Amino acid sequence: MTEMNPFAIAQEQLDEAAEKLGLDAATHELLRWPMREYHVSLPVKMDNGTTKIFKGYRVQYNAARGPTKGGLRWHPEETIDTVRALAAWMTWKTAVVDIPLGGGKGGVTCNPKELSEGEKERLARAYIRAIGPQLGVHRDVPAPDVYTTPQIMAWMMDEYETIVGESHPGMITGKPIAIGGSQGRGDATARGGVYCVREAAKVLNLDLSNASYAIQGFGNAGQFAATLHREILGGGKLLAVSDSRGGVMNAAGLDPEAMVRHKLETGAVKGFPGSEPITNEALLELECDVLYPAALEGMLTEKNSGDVKAKIVCELANGPTTPAADKVLHDKKVYVIPDFLANAGGVTVSYFEQVQNTYNYYWTLEEVYEKLDQRMTTAFHACHEMAMKSKVHNRLAAYMVSVARVAEACKLRGWV
Repeated sequence: MTEMNPFAIAQEQLDEAAEKLGLDAATHELLRWPMREYHVSLPVKMDNGTTKIFKGYRVQYNAARGPTKGGLRWHPEETIDTVRALAAWMTWKTAVVDIPLGGGKGGVTCNPKELSEGEKERLARAYIRAIGPQLGVHRDVPAPDVYTTPQIMAWMMDEYETIVGESHPGMITGKPIAIGGSQGRGDATARGGVYCVREAAKVLNLDLSNASYAIQGFGNAGQFAATLHREILGGGKLLAVSDSRGGVMNAAGLDPEAMVRHKLETGAVKGFPGSEPITNEALLELECDVLYPAALEGMLTEKNSGDVKAKIVCELANGPTTPAADKVLHDKKVYVIPDFLANAGGVTVSYFEQVQNTYNYYWTLEEVYEKLDQRMTTAFHACHEMAMKSKVHNRLAAYMVSVARVAEACKLRGWV
């Protein structure tokens, strides 16, 4: 069913862009499918002495514009269709911010919350032993994603370097700073999204200094969005936040810094002093100026999108809105900043990390922020102008910008 299958959604979104761009049949067909994908079985010795077999995936969707790039997710419900969809979205994401990379994605079906540190390390190293020959700074570069961390990236880099017998810090990004990570990587996804919200407010003529905002999903991106929204936009009232265990709200506003501390200390947002409970579903329908969906895919559907009251929806999660919901939101004049533009700050700073690794010279935090702001602002306006010129909704406009760039690279290479 298209409503639930993320890869079918990704293909449907591409089909619409291909039609608008008048892509020839061969180029369209080439862009509908991954160029390569790997399925691996990973035997891992558990702490109790048993061996457990985990399923792992890596999809290299399209390398026409450069080495493939994309995160590695550890999730109990990880499937090849999720990984394919995310690899496709990474292809459009790197193209929309105009960095010289293709799109890839990886996944392991596991529940990291049930694994000890030792088991996580053995799983990380097993993945690199299985997939390592297909990785590298000129081939495919993984990064952290859902439930993976800088420490997991460090173990993976070490395993890769052990296998090849050389230093290759650029083969993976999102590493700790001490071993080649970039300044500014931690908050890059949320920061890029907030830069886009700032630019959207300019084109909509909205004053965001006193605007209200709500965040669904309070992991890394959601937590940084809570604090950066106020820092970058000069104010704002955080009405509600939620995570997988439920949500909290306060009509007078929540303290973003205290909210983040509460989540880090207790592991959940519920029980925050001075708040009342709210469900994830109700949060999406709150009366607010800016809504940040920062959880998992498929949260805004045909059923609930008609009840969205936000003026701007900034998609920090991947694939939170279905194609049917896109049309409803567009008709309601909700300004959607689509995922592969809104959350492209992460891959942009990952690219900066690769660049710094490759020429072994590192930038200051201010330089990273300045370069990120420039990339995100340019990308936002390219998509906004396409939407205005072609009279289409923002996701289709962003697709048209990025698909045209990837198609051009495929043609120049003589693939089609």
